[in-house]
Amino acid sequence: MSTPPNMPPGGMPPVPPYDPRTQWRVYREQQRAAWRAQRDAWRAQRHMWKANYTGVYGPRVPSMVGPIILISIGVIALLVMTGHLAAGDFWGWYGRWWPLLLIAAGLALLAEWGLDLRRATPIRRSGGFVGILIFLAFLGIAANGFGHAGNWFGPWGHNGDDFFSAFGMPEHTSDLAPQSAQIPANADVVIDLAHGDLSVVGSDDSAIEVQAHAVVHASSDSDATKVFAAIAPHLTVSGSSVLVRSDENGKGRVNLTVTVPKTARVTVNSAWDDVTAAGLGAGINVTARGDIHLSSIAGPVEAHFTNGKHDEFSAHDVSGDLTLQGDLNDLTLSQIKGRVTQNGDLDGDVHIQDVSGPVHLHTSVTELQLEALPGDLILDSDDLRVTEAQGPVRITTHAKDIDLSQIYGDSFVVNRDGSISIAPAGPYGIDARDGKGDVNITLPPDGAGTVDGHTHNGDIVTDYGLTIGGDENKSVSGRIGSGGPKIELSTDNGDLHIKRGPAFPPKPPPVSATSGAPSAPKAPPSGNAPHLKTPKSPPAEPVTQ
Repeated sequence: MSTPPNMPPGGMPPVPPYDPRTQWRVYREQQRAAWRAQRDAWRAQRHMWKANYTGVYGPRVPSMVGPIILISIGVIALLVMTGHLAAGDFWGWYGRWWPLLLIAAGLALLAEWGLDLRRATPIRRSGGFVGILIFLAFLGIAANGFGHAGNWFGPWGHNGDDFFSAFGMPEHTSDLAPQSAQIPANADVVIDLAHGDLSVVGSDDSAIEVQAHAVVHASSDSDATKVFAAIAPHLTVSGSSVLVRSDENGKGRVNLTVTVPKTARVTVNSAWDDVTAAGLGAGINVTARGDIHLSSIAGPVEAHFTNGKHDEFSAHDVSGDLTLQGDLNDLTLSQIKGRVTQNGDLDGDVHIQDVSGPVHLHTSVTELQLEALPGDLILDSDDLRVTEAQGPVRITTHAKDIDLSQIYGDSFVVNRDGSISIAPAGPYGIDARDGKGDVNITLPPDGAGTVDGHTHNGDIVTDYGLTIGGDENKSVSGRIGSGGPKIELSTDNGDLHIKRGPAFPPKPPPVSATSGAPSAPKAPPSGNAPHLKTPKSPPAEPVTQ
């Protein structure tokens, strides 16, 4: 047997047995080596990109604006903590002048940019201080809103708990010296109040009287005295024009009680808190951010709301037209001898009763028109109920259950996602259209009309001998009694109910065209009508109606 060439003495060494662990270690080392090579390649590429970027745009250099801001904050905090700077004075100043901080930062950045242009090598400034500037801007806006500019964030201190009291500033109160003056009959009285509650009272005297109670937050008595003098009201009489004015000051507010002759025409501009007026004889025009409560007012009433759904309005015994403009929460009206016109969203509860003139409510959800309301009206986020109203009644809304009872006149109702119930007090026309909900019509025993109704995916139930046809799309038609007025009903997904109900009292006498009041006493409202003279508290969850 021949021996292969180059064979070592003793023959071939034995082949070691196969070890899977050794093979796995070799494979793992190979993978690690490949990963390290890839990582080194990425790092090299990133370093090359940074080098190219720095060569074009220059290196990144910190800006001096950030350190200057931090040093300024530290100095101010040290002065406040050591008593060399009053916290109230600082916040009052900062709340007014904080935009200067942004202007100074912008000028500093422009100066650095101008210096950087002179460098042989371009550089880039870092913007790490931008977050600090944003925070300080929000702090300045908050200080301004707490102190006196509630139109930014709303009245944080609506009842006196303002920005300074929140930071522990002492409260000082004082009854300021009253002021009075004789004014001519039928004078125009304008009251401008920057911060505080206002009460206007009519009297039989020919003089105007101003009483003021001031509340100030200041670190010392001397500072409080200065604020008292700054917010003290000024009474100015120029012929038939009368002005009562209290100037703005972020540290305090003044509550005014103004007594005016009944013949005076009153205009109120309240920038902050609540307005109450009673016993006026020539009407009132109010622009306010807070609640407005009126009673025993002769003449027209106009109210403008500027706060955005945070107000409550109530009026009782108004002998004139009532006009409301703007969004508010609760609306409570009773014994209104003229027309009621409202335009704006209503987020709370609406209670209206005993209105001699037409009623027109306009919101983003509901449009309602009545010829007169001897009974009552209730409107909230889910329901709309009208009891004893003179028509024509026109309602367009959605997502509400509508209940109209004892309606003297035609009814036109368009609803979506809610039921419709109408109980006319006589043989009057009805047009009820619903998107998703039942339509219920309850006629008096002597009711008459010509019915034409349609429903999809619903049933038709009637107490009269009407013709019902169709399967999925059902219809009802025919005459009730002697026929006459049209009763048109339709719903996309719901039932139609046409019922025979009880009799209602006869229609009340027509409204006098000259005086705007009924020519004879009206029938009393239904027993379940709520008492509407006491304002309600604000709702917990605002929902537009």
